[in-house]
Amino acid sequence: MLQTRDIQSFFFLGIGGIGMSALARYFYTRGFRVYGYDRTPSPLTDQLVEEGMVITFDDRVEALESMQLSAQQTLVVRTPAVPEDSAIYTYLREQNYDIRKRSEVLGLVTRTKQALCVAGTHGKTTTSTILAHLLYQSEVGTNAFLGGVSNNYGTNLLLQDSPYVVVEADEYDRSFHQLTPYMSIVTSVDPDHLDIYGTAEAYREAFAYYTSLITGALVMKRGIALEPRLKEGVKCYTYEVISEQGQQPQADFYADHIRVEEGKIYFDFHTPSESIEDLRLGVPVWVNIENSVAAMAVAWLNGVKAHELRSGLSSFSGVYRRFNVHVDTAKVAFVDDYAHHPQELSASVESIRRLFPERHTIAIFQPHLFSRTQDFMDDFAKVLSRMDEVILLPIYPARELPIEGVTSDALLEKITCVHKSLVQKPDLCATVAARVQELDQPVAVMSLGAGDIDRLVPELSNALKEL
Repeated sequence: MLQTRDIQSFFFLGIGGIGMSALARYFYTRGFRVYGYDRTPSPLTDQLVEEGMVITFDDRVEALESMQLSAQQTLVVRTPAVPEDSAIYTYLREQNYDIRKRSEVLGLVTRTKQALCVAGTHGKTTTSTILAHLLYQSEVGTNAFLGGVSNNYGTNLLLQDSPYVVVEADEYDRSFHQLTPYMSIVTSVDPDHLDIYGTAEAYREAFAYYTSLITGALVMKRGIALEPRLKEGVKCYTYEVISEQGQQPQADFYADHIRVEEGKIYFDFHTPSESIEDLRLGVPVWVNIENSVAAMAVAWLNGVKAHELRSGLSSFSGVYRRFNVHVDTAKVAFVDDYAHHPQELSASVESIRRLFPERHTIAIFQPHLFSRTQDFMDDFAKVLSRMDEVILLPIYPARELPIEGVTSDALLEKITCVHKSLVQKPDLCATVAARVQELDQPVAVMSLGAGDIDRLVPELSNALKEL
């Protein structure tokens, strides 16, 4: 555990990040003074300030003067999203502050509990939030550091008197190697972050090493390209979704008898020793069946009862920016989703087509990172071409510099939709509203991406509600 007896305050470099803000909230609730820097204000940083934390958006050393920080009594927590040449970061290094990565601090904190971790290229945030909700509303209870804001609780940090803590195990920069999972879910190992790993083989090797850190049990999706490297005595379970009639289950945990009735999704859940029939999915999105099976498997293994699984699943209301339906009128439906990898986009496209099968579909996509767009440009184009039309925004660079030839224009050329366009952010809302207005049929609009496209969601929602 962190030696906190001499630490009186924490300074978070990149405090507006979803993972950083959860840690900031944790230490603030434990009585520490919490300060931070981020590049721009956001609704999340506004909340942190309202809760009592002090945040600057000015990357100058002078911005730290009023905080009266001490290198002997302040621990600095950083995220790779803050560049090495940041003036504040440079100053803190030169003044010999103790600077730790977010993943290291999270790993140290979670070692005081039995960590239930969720890893994988896709589905981490939703699966971990479902798991946290199932445990939190049961007699078992849990703490949780979530990778998104839970719609049930309006926060990314849950605290209870429980031996468990739910953690999203992030593979970026090998952060999840800092964790000590008691149990872990692995949802997928489709290559991503190739700017860090270089090859698909290296990416999967990082997951194999991660499984060697598990002390209790692994729950992994059946059929994924992962050969776990488990310690002696660590159990391995698999899970799957049986979507075709007559298909024989081969996993330890599975869902079958899936049906849609009046816009709601129902299914049966099977464990190694019992079956729970007619469960209702609180957020009726097809991909959440799989996420729920994984989460219920770990919850069941840790003592959550059948009736608690039933009530928890039906009362789960989702995660901010995970297939959130903002508008649903006879003329237009509007869904916002964080999807930023081809596989995630594919799941979102499938879900919106299942949910609104008769509507004309429009995808608004903001590519995230030049490197990811370069690595998956053909895959992005293939998935987006399944929509009736596509509107692209310029690439959101985040921590990266441009790569020659990697642009939204280049991606647009590969998309095969008849109706496709590239729009600048200031013009998006008017463009989308005008397009929906001119169509003579019901429309389903979906905004996608992990950049700052979410800042446009309120304005876009208001514009579409008025049509």
